[in-house]
Amino acid sequence: MVGTILFLLPFFISETVYNVYVDFNANHGMVTSFIKFALLATFGEAIGLRIRTGNYNQPGFGLLPRAVVWGLLGLTIKLAFVLFASGVPQFLAYMGMENAPQALKGELTLAKILVAFSISLFMNIIYAPVMMTLHKVTDTHIANNGGTLSCLVKPINFGEILASINWKVQWSFVFAKTIPYFWIPAHTITFLLPADFQVLFAALLSVALGIFLAIASLKGSGK
Repeated sequence: MVGTILFLLPFFISETVYNVYVDFNANHGMVTSFIKFALLATFGEAIGLRIRTGNYNQPGFGLLPRAVVWGLLGLTIKLAFVLFASGVPQFLAYMGMENAPQALKGELTLAKILVAFSISLFMNIIYAPVMMTLHKVTDTHIANNGGTLSCLVKPINFGEILASINWKVQWSFVFAKTIPYFWIPAHTITFLLPADFQVLFAALLSVALGIFLAIASLKGSGK
């Protein structure tokens, strides 16, 4: 957590650093997402490992391949944010809430909270389980290859890995607990924030994401 604070501190104390970051993110949002998740979500996994074993890294854990995979997952997360933040308000308007597409742009109102909650709800029940399962598959693939960088170019045996997943843990912890009790409320707050602050808040959430999925991975492996 101290590392996360130190990483984000320049954005709050230096207007120049903050403006450079905002401009770069506006013009290169996908690149920023790759870097953000590669660094912070991997950091979250390292914290999860520390919680379970007392170490931030260990042989076979594969910090570098995990960072690359998280960067790629970060691209899909950015895509999901754009799709659901644009599409859900249009769906709400189609269902009769005509002011939904404009609600997020105004002051805090019940309508704005409802739209933000709806975006978070649909994103987390449609996209999140797929992404979390994909992460579990890549996580297992990395572990099966000893955490080496070469695993990034080796074929992933999806069928075998999917069959080996501890679906009890995946359902009871990852899906049934973290999604309704953490991610839906957290992303509701995310979509209530101004666009510039959404990026910083999502960076903090990516640390929590790494911790949750790392702990679930270790639980599922019986470690």
